[in-house]
Amino acid sequence: MEGFSYKDYDGLGLAELVKRKEVQPIELIEEAIRITDGLNPKLNAVINKMYEQARKTAGQQMTGAFAGVPMFLKDISQEIEGEPITAGSRAFLNYRAKADSEYARRLRRTGVVFLGQTNVPEFALVAVTEPAHYGPTRNPWNLDRTPGGSSGGSAAAVASGIVPIAGANDGGGSIRIPAAYCGLFGLKPTRGRTPVGPNSGRAWQGASAEHVLSRSVRDSAAMLDALQGHEKAGAFSAVPFQGSYLTAASIPLSKKLRIAFSVKSPIGTEVDADCREGVLKTVRLLESMGHHVEEADAPVDGHKIAKSYLTMYFGETAALLASLEEVLGQKTAASDVEPTTWLLGLLGKATSAEEFVLSLREWDRAALQMETFHETYDFYITPTTAYPPARIGELEPSSSEKFLISTVGKLGIGGVLKKAGIVDQIAQKNLARTPFTQLANLTGQPAMSLPLHHTSDGLPVGVQVMAARGREDLLLQLAGELEQSEHWIDVKRNPLF
Repeated sequence: MEGFSYKDYDGLGLAELVKRKEVQPIELIEEAIRITDGLNPKLNAVINKMYEQARKTAGQQMTGAFAGVPMFLKDISQEIEGEPITAGSRAFLNYRAKADSEYARRLRRTGVVFLGQTNVPEFALVAVTEPAHYGPTRNPWNLDRTPGGSSGGSAAAVASGIVPIAGANDGGGSIRIPAAYCGLFGLKPTRGRTPVGPNSGRAWQGASAEHVLSRSVRDSAAMLDALQGHEKAGAFSAVPFQGSYLTAASIPLSKKLRIAFSVKSPIGTEVDADCREGVLKTVRLLESMGHHVEEADAPVDGHKIAKSYLTMYFGETAALLASLEEVLGQKTAASDVEPTTWLLGLLGKATSAEEFVLSLREWDRAALQMETFHETYDFYITPTTAYPPARIGELEPSSSEKFLISTVGKLGIGGVLKKAGIVDQIAQKNLARTPFTQLANLTGQPAMSLPLHHTSDGLPVGVQVMAARGREDLLLQLAGELEQSEHWIDVKRNPLF
């Protein structure tokens, strides 16, 4: 590989070199392994290495848009037959996947080579990647900062140049938040666009979608071409797209669009000046391109959205802990999971079926409101997050919160906490940093985070863009155009790249 620099290429670029026989797949795999072993002790991005399987795969005949390109999968839902899938929890340490997920099956057809799995917070429940069992993943831009969550391990692996693409999923911002914190492109597809089975027909009641994190827009687009399509087990199906997302990403927008933007938190909390400036700078750029841009808030009740999201969150955690008994072979106990996870499960048990159904109705109401909104506006732009990445450990519960969590866990009194309003206080605190991303999960819209701004101390800041359901093509057109601007963050500037 004389004169060849692995990190200079995105996934499609590496695949093109393989296609032209300028490099062999095994050479790419060995280079990715070398970089992983050099950087992972600092980052803690990768928790399961599949080096020998990767070497074996690289020696086989491969076809597809990403033939020979190394990538990691996320350690939740993206199962590989025979491999561990722990979801960041010690409770699953002895579990092995019984079959490939449909996501992994479709990726295999692209020719990618799986190198292993990336770190996640326990059960992908929070927006930082600091599981008790595996320890924290660190941000390549600043090792004292979080890469976000729940796809934090994947984001760190891509942003550091270990791989050009990594598996990710997004149930409340878990693709977009790490993309924002790590200077990457992150697209959450329309509900039903990408597969979530075969073990489930819906993930988080349809809030969660599978896709990737990438450095280039075109890699994400090409992956969406490969992943999209009807799934036999799927509870939802997106409106079919007849074209090519990769082609869309290369075509500039042909007409001037109407764009709405807001820099106000939907739950009334503070928004950091740098996060606001990222949006305002993008607005000025779009105006200079001839688009009509105006300030307008989404026509939804942000507090109701947050509450309905948390209702699902509690219920899904309770259901997860109940199903965990099958894996453990015994009744799930508080000691099997992290204290916060156990508390969330108790809150789920204290949530009635009536509350759960009413919260889902709020999703549908918001979806109709946003679809109507997008009859006027092609895009809705906000900050991706309300603050730059937190320091490692900064969002750990305080001493008093830990005592409360421990006490509630021992007494099993989640319902008392709900009635006392303490849950609302904790929820407000946790959502204050990331109040913008949940809306698209509940409405089923596509949304992306664009790396368009830096803080004064060099940390990436993301700009979120939402579009009507089924319009990933429009988002990718915009992203492909903005990727050529001087504002697009060059991820190679980070210290570990």
